[in-house]
Amino acid sequence: MHTFGNRRDIDGLRALAVVPVLLFHFGLGLNGGFVGVDVFFVISGFLITSIIFREISAGRFSFVDFWARRARRIVPAVTVVVLATLAFGWILLTPKDYAELGREVRYQSMFMSNLLFMRQDGYFDSASDFKPLLHTWSLAVEEQYYIFFPLLMVLATRYVRHWRWLLLGLLVLSFGLNIWAMKHKPEAAFFLLPMRAWELLCGAMLAVAPTPKDRLPSWLYQAISLSGFAAVVLAMLSFDKTTQFPGWAALLPVLGTTAMIWANGHPASWVGRFLSIKPLVAIGLISYSLYLWHWPIHVYANAISADGISDPEAIGWILLAAVLAWLSWRFVELPFRERRVLAGRKPILIGGLLTLAVLALMGQAVRSNEGVPQRLSGQALQYAQSREWGAGQMDCFLLGSKKSKDLDKLCRAGGSTDAAPSHLIWGDSHAAALWPGVRSAAEQAHVPVWLASMSGCAPLVSTATSKRCQDFNALNVERVRAQKIPDVTLAARWSLYIYGLEDGNKSNVLRKHESIPRNEAYFAEALKAQIAELRAAGAQVWLFKEVPQQRKGSIERLSSLARVGLSAAQVGRPAAELDARQAFINQLFATLSEADPGVHLIDPEPLLCEGGLCRAEVDGHSLYKDEDHLSDLGGEKMQPLFIPVFRATPRI
Repeated sequence: MHTFGNRRDIDGLRALAVVPVLLFHFGLGLNGGFVGVDVFFVISGFLITSIIFREISAGRFSFVDFWARRARRIVPAVTVVVLATLAFGWILLTPKDYAELGREVRYQSMFMSNLLFMRQDGYFDSASDFKPLLHTWSLAVEEQYYIFFPLLMVLATRYVRHWRWLLLGLLVLSFGLNIWAMKHKPEAAFFLLPMRAWELLCGAMLAVAPTPKDRLPSWLYQAISLSGFAAVVLAMLSFDKTTQFPGWAALLPVLGTTAMIWANGHPASWVGRFLSIKPLVAIGLISYSLYLWHWPIHVYANAISADGISDPEAIGWILLAAVLAWLSWRFVELPFRERRVLAGRKPILIGGLLTLAVLALMGQAVRSNEGVPQRLSGQALQYAQSREWGAGQMDCFLLGSKKSKDLDKLCRAGGSTDAAPSHLIWGDSHAAALWPGVRSAAEQAHVPVWLASMSGCAPLVSTATSKRCQDFNALNVERVRAQKIPDVTLAARWSLYIYGLEDGNKSNVLRKHESIPRNEAYFAEALKAQIAELRAAGAQVWLFKEVPQQRKGSIERLSSLARVGLSAAQVGRPAAELDARQAFINQLFATLSEADPGVHLIDPEPLLCEGGLCRAEVDGHSLYKDEDHLSDLGGEKMQPLFIPVFRATPRI
């Protein structure tokens, strides 16, 4: 059995785990720094199993003692951080985001936040950068593990003769589940205990492995230690958000950490001596609090930054996290761990459970009160209200996933609602977002206009990937023929169907497994075919270019900046950056309009971009509901584009 005694190198190893996580999250260049969490898992498995096995071997293991120690170690610091996160969220977050934080607090208080985050955006998705308690998923995995593992150890050592083989079998099973899930359920592979337990079990196996009878040569310890260190560093330097992780890739940091813990116990280990230097040990001692503090600081710093956190700002925020971590360690962690506060087993367990229950109730209260919108006023409230549609857009489109056969839902404006339309707006939810401007222009021109849209469904009959989308698109073509509609506008988030989301999600790409050039070619042929079909039906076609998209978090920032009295005028996105993504689509649209006088272009960019910046707000109101859909105000601003179209369209 390997005991840890006074292993200063393990404190240094904690520093090697936490510092890369901070650098990765703050964007300071270490793209694989996220593997620091895996290093923590192995350390935890080794240290906790060493304690459990030592006490079982001595015949004095107690579940009450074990959970009292866990409560002292985990609950006080996380409680302080959660309360601070709620307090700053009260100041900075919109009602929608604060309500979501309340749900995060409730799940974290039950150590189940990994289950919540698994059902949402992926860990590496940009949307996850605005969840203040996202990092608690790893605490949830650990605490779920320690619900079952002590009981397993007690039963296995008592009733299973070769119990170490049982642990090894569970390790292999968990790793196998990890490999399977990477192919079938990648989010489960990342967030769930069954697919992560093997990492903790690597440390556990090391803790219970028999000590070699014969003295091993020093060079072997050196070689294994250096190899383990190199493996962890290589993972941190070579991995990035695109790495299929955990999967097979996780073997590099996990086995590397296991190797270092085993070999660094030898006095001659160079890596062990390096990890034992005072600065690394000092960071390791505060690593738990540092991990807890850094992510809410990152989220809130991002919220009050007009264009993301710069490198100098990131360094400043990390230093703040370090200061708060030291204060938390000195005045929260140590008093509880040294039994200066709630010294007995029952008081700490009861106090811990009551604290978690109160946090859960606080989170539920925030959630039930929809993020307490009453706390916002003035400009911050205006920004927050922009995140909900209130001009009837929800009446203009169908959900692409709904099983109902009813596909007749549409909006009508201008002239008599019973009259056949002179214009049809057809597209996805981005078409619905245009409704305030479309309705206003139609009423001003006294022209009957219909708007029909379905979420996630490109207005291209030949590309429809679902039966519901196929039927909806076919219905719109039939409407054009039957009603003899003379003009049709096609509007959509065009780039979504060719390139997917900018964070790499390709679930809406028309042909998911094709290269970008082949997808572009497929899209071009589908659009040409759709235009030809509409032209053959006697309609002119208007191609509405894609609305400029904002970066993730831009809309959340508006309210946060207003709450702290900072200007939001620079929150936006460079037009050149957007034009680069739209280059192929814009060129295709131009070619099609030049080739046929019955095909016209409508470009929203001049109304939304000025001086090279596509702003997210104007005069204290958000132009967007979210990063890509226009708000009520944004939709209304589209009116000038439609007035000339509705009033006087040349018939070709």
